[in-house]
Amino acid sequence: MEHPCLRCGACCAAFRVAFHWSEAEASLGGSVPPEFTEKLDPHRLAMRGTNVAQPHCVALRGTVGEATHCSIYMQRPSVCREVIPSWEFGTINPQCDRARLKYGLPVLTPHDWIERSDAGA
Repeated sequence: MEHPCLRCGACCAAFRVAFHWSEAEASLGGSVPPEFTEKLDPHRLAMRGTNVAQPHCVALRGTVGEATHCSIYMQRPSVCREVIPSWEFGTINPQCDRARLKYGLPVLTPHDWIERSDAGA
């Protein structure tokens, strides 16, 4: 069984993705490609496509709820790295649940992770 996020992508199409500008500044060790960002204010950038009423990150590829992936996964901003799917490590993430519900997807349950770990055994 593949990771549930690879079928989902809802968090990338439900929220504004804002982070400190230094994450897109290579000379400071930033890795987020600047062409994928837009300026929010003097201190923050946002991923293009997420600072609108119906957000959809420019880096998200695929169809939400079917098959998705981040085209800059290894270079994604810290705020994206910090999103933990509900129950992956034993706790609910209300942000994950809200995003999934927005797209008519069921919230993840502990069972989703049991099946995943059993599949690899």
